[in-house]
Amino acid sequence: MTAPTVRRRRLGSGLRRLREQAALTLDEAETRSGLSASKISRLESATRGARPTDVELLMSVYGVEDEDVKSFLLTLARDGGKRGWWQTYDLAPVYADLISLESDAASMNSYEPLLIPGLLQTASYARAAITAISMSATPDEINPLVEVRIARQAVLSRPRPLTFRAIIHEAALTARVPGAGVMRDQLQRLLDVAEYPHVRIQVLPMEAELHPGTTGGFTILGFGQRALDVTLLEHLDSSLYIEEEADVARYSEAYERLTAAALPFNKSMSLIASKKKEHQ
Repeated sequence: MTAPTVRRRRLGSGLRRLREQAALTLDEAETRSGLSASKISRLESATRGARPTDVELLMSVYGVEDEDVKSFLLTLARDGGKRGWWQTYDLAPVYADLISLESDAASMNSYEPLLIPGLLQTASYARAAITAISMSATPDEINPLVEVRIARQAVLSRPRPLTFRAIIHEAALTARVPGAGVMRDQLQRLLDVAEYPHVRIQVLPMEAELHPGTTGGFTILGFGQRALDVTLLEHLDSSLYIEEEADVARYSEAYERLTAAALPFNKSMSLIASKKKEHQ
């Protein structure tokens, strides 16, 4: 799925949820806005692009007052047809979806049980991880994927950076990674990025009691209002985006429980530093 379609989909699902929160049917929205019910339906299903004026009108009808939500949805409407930098690469549609969502998100909460999160990886670690997961990929296929992974990290240094919270299981810090110094440099990268005011890293220790993260890693992308948030589940050959508000809320609750079970920030940094010393 191309990036413009992702933006239209986010806009459509956002408009639908706002209409439902306003307790309006399509026919009632038609009566109040003057837009046909069929047009509103096409906007919500992302089968057509939206004019910013139509989005503003619908948000007024739905009683939206949150300026961040207004700004976000209007940006989606204006940028729906724009191409992203990642579209110059031959990426799997679901990966292009993720990058598009990352570029529009205000926040991201990531739990990784076995890997360092992609936004925090060094190029050498990324190459090792992609090679291990892809299994049969050639160097010519892996090289652009490494480039993309590093380019994605610009969301952490843009003028309005992504607020990023990462919970990393201690197992990810002890994994054997091929290449001299690769893991040492990766652990130093975590220590460096953790100094950003908008990045918070915690380590879930080996001795932690059973927790919701035992079912696997997940990522929650935030867009300024809970009804617009998305949860991503990644698997070896596929990925799943969860968009229903109640389902995303369950993952948000799970994340907060993982946060409570993880080491505090300072102790997490100390553990990462001690793991780095083991690679000297």
